Amino acid sequence: MHPLIAAIVEVGGAAGRRHLTDRGFTDRELRAAVRAGVIQRARRGWYTVWPRGDSRFAALRLGGRLTGLAAIEALGGWVLRPPRLEVAVPRNASRLRDPHRRRPLRDRSRRGVTVHWVAQAHDRDTSSGIVPVAEALRVVIREETREVAIAAVDWALRTGALDHDGLAALARSIPRPLVPRLREADALCDSLPESLARSRLRAAGLQVRSQVEVEGAGPIDLVIEGVVALEVDGDRFHRDRFEQDRAKDLVITAAGMHVLRPSARHVFDDWSAVVRAVRRALRERVALPPGQDRPVRLRRNTRARSALPSA
Repeated sequence: MHPLIAAIVEVGGAAGRRHLTDRGFTDRELRAAVRAGVIQRARRGWYTVWPRGDSRFAALRLGGRLTGLAAIEALGGWVLRPPRLEVAVPRNASRLRDPHRRRPLRDRSRRGVTVHWVAQAHDRDTSSGIVPVAEALRVVIREETREVAIAAVDWALRTGALDHDGLAALARSIPRPLVPRLREADALCDSLPESLARSRLRAAGLQVRSQVEVEGAGPIDLVIEGVVALEVDGDRFHRDRFEQDRAKDLVITAAGMHVLRPSARHVFDDWSAVVRAVRRALRERVALPPGQDRPVRLRRNTRARSALPSA
């Protein structure tokens, strides 16, 4: 690895001229590395290993760091659609640059870009290009739709990017009417389509429990009104599990529930079809003669969930 690349990667992906010259790199070496394509010069005095198409590069060129849903996506979080570029800059920032061209940021170049003026200092000599997770989530919760915000928090809790103390601190930092969004987040959620399905079903007025244990089947993604088991399949996780999934469906059905297994694409692009199937399944289950089904053996998954107290 080129010494300059190693030095910049070590501090997060971007470094200022002073930081690099203090470590023995000369201006001549920096210019040569830029000409050779070893590193990129994002703006005056700032060098990075990120390619020009990287959203972190665009944020650095503008003069700040990614925030909001753009930051969540850059961190590998659950995002349904490519988000707009959102950049956090200090309130006293000046000379903001167009994120895609070598010119000042003007009204015309703000299209597709949201600038958040925040009470923070400039990155002095190094930058990761992304604000802390809690700060990004604060923007998401305030500005995005309910289901998008819940999915972002689900991801943060599931991956450990946000712990229970951080969740409680986040709840204290957002407007009180938005706190219920955090209460609906679930650290047990396994995927974006599962998160979206849970949020949408609850918004439709249905009772939904997530990751419910059924004897002999393991956890079910979502159990609706206690009688419909929704297993959300995605190519990433279910491609090589055909036989196991079919066996699981048999156990769930024998336990007295109706199994539905929509794909992630159905959740993303054809949600109305999923809802129609769920409602029909609920109507059919309710119409069955009393005592025809075996009682469902449900156990609450004992893994840790959200640490926020109930309202």
